[in-house]
Amino acid sequence: MPHKPHHQRQHESLSLSIPGLLEVSGWFAELDADAQARVLDEMREEHVAAGAALCRRGETPLHWYGTLEGLLKWSITSDDGRSVTFGGLSVGSWAGEGTLLRAVPRTADIIALRDSRVAVLPIETFEWLHRTQLSFNHFLLVQINERLHWFMGNYAAQRLLDADGQVARAIAGLFHPWLHPLGQAHLETSQEEIANLSGLSRQRCNAALNRLRAAGLLQIEYGGITVVDLEGLRRFVDQI
Repeated sequence: MPHKPHHQRQHESLSLSIPGLLEVSGWFAELDADAQARVLDEMREEHVAAGAALCRRGETPLHWYGTLEGLLKWSITSDDGRSVTFGGLSVGSWAGEGTLLRAVPRTADIIALRDSRVAVLPIETFEWLHRTQLSFNHFLLVQINERLHWFMGNYAAQRLLDADGQVARAIAGLFHPWLHPLGQAHLETSQEEIANLSGLSRQRCNAALNRLRAAGLLQIEYGGITVVDLEGLRRFVDQI
């Protein structure tokens, strides 16, 4: 069985080095010594400015990504400016494995919502791990399955949940034990970023946040949001 992420560990800082990211990534500990050494040697860090793209739809995939610092969103924007957001990538999240395995051009953009740092692993190393490390394949299977179910939930949420439910889902999603293993009670995120992740206008998102605050589920603070009742937020998601 794959090693589960250390989602119950609390981290004072939401800024990691590459070794620090690998330390809290369950898949890395399960690799053999040679594979661990190769990953450490070949992984590099990339900075992505707020509003800039880590990768764009249509590009040939060349890397697997792990978030070291910041917050990014996974989205598609049409030629006329309309946008659909699939979810966020917080510190500790890994992304891009599906496109690498399919060996097709990227089907979505990954955009930084704030200045971010990302660990990038070359496709050659990713494919070598896929060929030689059984534990890595176990991790990928669970990772892809969890993301599939999250995307299915997003599809339903956009049609079945009201604004409060969509915002609750976006926030609760940042505590997903597999896709967001370093979730903490205090989220260093702006209301604008939550609006991006929930796919709502800033005005509708702010109104929903205030209703969730009034319901005792979260606190809105300068520079962030503190989740008071995570299970209460998840009950909004359980409506679908």
